[in-house]
Amino acid sequence: MIDVEKLKSGDRRSLAKAITLVESSKEEDQVLSQELLKKILNCGKNSFRLGVTGSPGVGKSTLIESFGQYLISKNHKVAVLAIDPSSPTSGGSILGDKTRMEKLANEPNAFIRPTPTSGALGGVAQKTREAILLCEAAGFDFIIVETVGVGQSEYEVANMVDFFMLMILPSGGDELQGIKKGILELADSIIINKADGDNLNLAKQTQAQYQSALQITAHSNFWKTEVLTNSSLSHETLDELYTMLFHYKSLSLQNLQWESERQKQNINWFNSLIKEIIIQKIHSDHKTNQRFNELKELITSQKITPIEAAREIALSIIKIKIN
Repeated sequence: MIDVEKLKSGDRRSLAKAITLVESSKEEDQVLSQELLKKILNCGKNSFRLGVTGSPGVGKSTLIESFGQYLISKNHKVAVLAIDPSSPTSGGSILGDKTRMEKLANEPNAFIRPTPTSGALGGVAQKTREAILLCEAAGFDFIIVETVGVGQSEYEVANMVDFFMLMILPSGGDELQGIKKGILELADSIIINKADGDNLNLAKQTQAQYQSALQITAHSNFWKTEVLTNSSLSHETLDELYTMLFHYKSLSLQNLQWESERQKQNINWFNSLIKEIIIQKIHSDHKTNQRFNELKELITSQKITPIEAAREIALSIIKIKIN
């Protein structure tokens, strides 16, 4: 059993054990994890949840490490939940963020947790929301969620954080034509990374192009998406990034949006959990799981419509007791 008081005191071993507990698929562990989450549910009201996404190789981990150290210098406690693709053989994380963020990992006021996606849709670990709550309960006031940056991960992470940051590389106009409009609408900020050396002029051009494109993209009634450039060779952007984040929070509080958005995060979590529980129950009940597989074969052979199959499974789920 997790010692809640030790967890709240910031004990990192207790935090690591608590995250392992909520990630467990064992039924008895799930019961214990729900009891634990009830006890710490309202601990993170003053925290800042930052989502960072972008394609592999864009430099997410490098920026997070630099910014994490900067935040610690400002007396913040920083937790990084780095969502890694799962190994197809072991099911564990394969990118190893503690290795990629070695300096930050050695900071006493930092906590880094690489978490496997375990095949979760969108490249976001199924238990990330629970891990955020546990980190907040342990006193970490800045929670950074780094995503794989593929598929639907941008949409997933945007629904669980206060501020969503998209990182891109300097590029020509063709790249702008190919980016999904929905991502631009989700982004609270776009960071053009590796803006140094031969890339500097191209980065400035890319910045101007995105600023122009965002003129016609509605985001919120109090915030206009900011486009910044960043170089890992210097730390000039870190001041600007820090100021931007807390200016956003200030405006959000003034416009009574901060608490409203947190409530939306909980509703999105609720919707996600319903789907997760239903899928678990389908596969944990032998009879229902067998019929589920039979229906897939019938759909494939066009002997039944997907709508008929879904309705049959839905009705059978209602009859299964939800623990």
